[in-house]
Amino acid sequence: MTGSDDTGATTHETDALLSRLLVIEDQTLDARAEAYAHLHEQLQSELEGGDTHR
Repeated sequence: MTGSDDTGATTHETDALLSRLLVIEDQTLDARAEAYAHLHEQLQSELEGGDTHR
């Protein structure tokens, strides 16, 4: 049952993202803008290349 394994990985990834967002929110406005831009680039790269990682 790979569905349960995927759910665990998804939960871990979601928790990691939420934790990262909390860290970003505690930064100054300029630092937040840069951190969100970097996060956007990483997520976009992962989404666009996601099919090639499997």
